[in-house]
Amino acid sequence: MSRMKFGFVGSFGTPQQNVALARECEEHGWDGFFSWDGMSMGDWGGDALTAWDPFAVLAGAAAVTERISLGAMVFAVPRHRAWELAQRALTVDHLSGGRLVLPAGVGVLDDRGFTSVPGQPTALRERAQRLDETLAWLERSWSGEEFEADGQQVRTGPFRFAAPPVHGRIPVWPVGVWDARNPPLKNLRRALRWDGIVVQVRGTTPEEAEAGPDAVRELAAWIAEQRDGDAGQAPGTFDVVASGLLPSDAGEARDQAQAMADAGATWFIDSWWDPTAATPERLLERVRQGPPAL
Repeated sequence: MSRMKFGFVGSFGTPQQNVALARECEEHGWDGFFSWDGMSMGDWGGDALTAWDPFAVLAGAAAVTERISLGAMVFAVPRHRAWELAQRALTVDHLSGGRLVLPAGVGVLDDRGFTSVPGQPTALRERAQRLDETLAWLERSWSGEEFEADGQQVRTGPFRFAAPPVHGRIPVWPVGVWDARNPPLKNLRRALRWDGIVVQVRGTTPEEAEAGPDAVRELAAWIAEQRDGDAGQAPGTFDVVASGLLPSDAGEARDQAQAMADAGATWFIDSWWDPTAATPERLLERVRQGPPAL
């Protein structure tokens, strides 16, 4: 079994601080750097979150790194126009030499890029449908051939992207919500045809949605059973991506990470979402400690 990889989220700070943080991730043994994708979120009474364009941050990160994977936790795919998303992803993919990954979800409920723009999908069912159609559009754009789309949410005339991704495709990791008592099968089966899954459980905040080792183990077993002999799956390996806040104590962090690795996770993304604790200085300090040694 290959070693579980470790990523880090640049959750707060200026674009310059995030790009510098990506460089520090590479220098201190991390396997990936991740931005995040939100727009005009939070309480406008003084606690509004500053959110940068993730592709711009990742383009900067690509220019100062050579090894680590780059992505966002997670891209709010239904908010993006398919053709613009395809071009921006392809650009970062080429800038990075093929290191981009695309964790993909429907977006958070209070993202005003959905709720304040007429015509944007707001109901989760609509967002999920646009997510599926946009991902399908992206995959067709990687062929180098001319194509059109006539979906319910994504309709376009002819497009052709002459340059394919560096490695032929960009890995896509849809969010999958695990509930052992009532598995949301449509949500989970979306991930099966792609390259990995970002594991979450039901919750209203990022912290509540983080899956523990038991949920990861159950989902990894379900995925292995479902993918066995499935001809419709993406080629290559399949990543099981867990996330959470690693303890500051090295021994405790190692134990938590080992439990996730034993459960079947192939990635663990260290994620700091509390703005009172995740200052740019604290994030830099944590990155310089390096990931747990398993």
